[in-house]
Amino acid sequence: MSDEPAHNDDQNTVPEPLGRAIGERYLTYALSTIMHRALPDARDGLKPVHRRILYAMRELRLSPTGAFRKSAKITGDVMGNYHPHGDAAIYDAMARLAQDFAMRYPLVDGQGNFGNIDGDNPAASRYTEARMAEPSEALLEGLAENAVDFRPNYDGTLTEPVVLPAAFPNLLCNGASGIAVGMATNIPPHNLHDVIDACLHLIKTPDARDDTLAGIIQGPDFPTGGVLVETRQSIADSYRTGRGAFRLRARWQVEDLGRGQWQVVVTEIPYQVQKSRLIERLAELIQTRKVPILADVRDESADDIRIVLEPRTRSVDAAQMMAALFRVSDLEIRFSLNMNVLIDGRVPKVCSLREVLRAFLDHRREVLIRRSQHRLDKIAARLEVLEGYLIAYLNLDRVIEIIRFEDDPKAVMIAEFGLSDTQVEAILNMRLRALRKLEEIELRAERDSLIAERDALAAMLADDAAQWGRITEELKEVRGKFGKSHPAGQRRTEITEAEDVQPIDLDAMIEREPLTVILSKMGWIRAMKGHQPLDAEVKFRDGDGPLLALHAETTDKLMLFASNGRFYTLPAHNLPGGRGLGEPLRLMIDLPNEAEVIALFPWREGEKYLVASKAGDGFVVGAADILAQTKTGKQVLNGEALLCRPVHGDHIAVVGTNRKLLIFPLTELPEMARGKGVRLQKYRDGGGLLAESQLSDARFVTLAEGLSWPMGGGKTRTEPDLTEWLGKRASAGRMAPRGFPRDNRFG
Repeated sequence: MSDEPAHNDDQNTVPEPLGRAIGERYLTYALSTIMHRALPDARDGLKPVHRRILYAMRELRLSPTGAFRKSAKITGDVMGNYHPHGDAAIYDAMARLAQDFAMRYPLVDGQGNFGNIDGDNPAASRYTEARMAEPSEALLEGLAENAVDFRPNYDGTLTEPVVLPAAFPNLLCNGASGIAVGMATNIPPHNLHDVIDACLHLIKTPDARDDTLAGIIQGPDFPTGGVLVETRQSIADSYRTGRGAFRLRARWQVEDLGRGQWQVVVTEIPYQVQKSRLIERLAELIQTRKVPILADVRDESADDIRIVLEPRTRSVDAAQMMAALFRVSDLEIRFSLNMNVLIDGRVPKVCSLREVLRAFLDHRREVLIRRSQHRLDKIAARLEVLEGYLIAYLNLDRVIEIIRFEDDPKAVMIAEFGLSDTQVEAILNMRLRALRKLEEIELRAERDSLIAERDALAAMLADDAAQWGRITEELKEVRGKFGKSHPAGQRRTEITEAEDVQPIDLDAMIEREPLTVILSKMGWIRAMKGHQPLDAEVKFRDGDGPLLALHAETTDKLMLFASNGRFYTLPAHNLPGGRGLGEPLRLMIDLPNEAEVIALFPWREGEKYLVASKAGDGFVVGAADILAQTKTGKQVLNGEALLCRPVHGDHIAVVGTNRKLLIFPLTELPEMARGKGVRLQKYRDGGGLLAESQLSDARFVTLAEGLSWPMGGGKTRTEPDLTEWLGKRASAGRMAPRGFPRDNRFG
């Protein structure tokens, strides 16, 4: 057995509050996500994975004019050398860099199936090939000239660039999106020509305003084109704050088919909208008749986008039809702007347009200074060698003699000519061919040229204006290469203000027909054509039966009131036909399983309704306040709802489970849009085995006509004098008259 004492783990344990321990670790994770995964660097506009992909392709010498390599090879090198994460994530990132419908200026040149605008995924990495695109070379230019810092890779065996030199503002040109911990970024792509024009203006006028720069850039330029419908002021406000949104519409045109017939053809769809899903949505609108004027949709796309929309009638205006479709489909989207980026690769910040351009220009200046200093060092080293060569030419015979006869020619040459170690090594390694007279002339010319270049670089480094002049020249060179003079550099997204086109009144397009709506106890709803007798026999599923039946029309909006106090809106023309047994109501609206249907009635403008809870609270609500715009309904009454009654007459009669009846003026009931309401009737605990009393029913009456209720056998009883039960709202009331129904309901 070993004589060493047993290791005690408790001695290495430090007690720490759980909250602080978890907080520190989660903060570390959050910072890692923000800096190394989700947010782009303001200088080169890239996230680490994209930067590592481009650098790995450079190391593989995959130039834009060179051969392609398998994507699996590229992905493997990125994962093994620089990015120790899943190969699927790396390949997805690389595939996106090659998609011309996702990137305004693709950074990867792909060969094979890299996905399409329909939303299909790229082929597996073993089937596709890739190389760098021309814009990537502009981003990487200067890496070999000490333009940026390098850091060790994840295992310390290699180095990788902290940021790329970036000859153009890639952050704005290609955009970026990402979700970090507690923050996100979403930057649309822009036109390179416009962005560089803004940079040049900012160089010329360092204190330029954001509004001026926004006027130069104009707005986003999406790779899929489209039409941006925003005011200039709205765009300027978004760029000034770094937050906002842009409304982007599909581009469309009317095709004349002759004889008064026409169709709409969509040629460009909004950015990041999948064409297949857009077609499915439009087909769903036709099927559900949410846009009745739309008769058919066809996808005739090949290499270009061509979506054909056929109207149901030629009498409608095409602009009105499209205005209706923009409201209910992805033919119009809102693209949010959130310019949250890493400043100097360390500090996340929501930047304005000016701050983003300034970060890029400051980076370019630093790159210029570092490359110039690197070139000066190279020139100094070369001039030293050239001076040695020229000394050798002036003393050529003596140099040859020393080399031929001296045992240590290096030491002799250093002592005799005052040469440096580097110069002597260069002379000793010189080829005999270089001893010809012409070579000496070329060396003198090279020396003079290098001295002139050195003086020019030194003068530039000493003059800020000269530095910005050089940066201006570089930016103009990039603009000439990728700007509007190049076919791919032309602006694709048109910017205009939205036309004031009133969309079609969809309700007016619905043919008005009578319906009989039937709702079963198990929640199946259907609409039979015509006004059938409400007590007619109708087939139901086994174990099911009738709950509610009413007469309506196809143009009606049906209001459903549930026990959770919510109103739900059901367009009558969307209800399933009466040939079958209906469809589940809960597929049409988000009605909880525990909620029961209390009332179903057609909505009428200007109507008022009493809503009351089992607890005996209630109020009057107007028709305009119960319309729901979504499937989740609209919360109106707080508490467990009991009833909903249309308002009429001048008094309201309420009866509780204690059989006490109270009648009070309608004027004592408030009108509200939402809430708990006021007490209708006062109840007391029954005590003993009796449960606490609650509201049983309510009904509107006209005092002069009295109160009537059914007696059974088709007979009705009327109490003409209601003085005994008149009282103030929230009072207890008196026992109901003799013969009042035992279920405490007015019938």
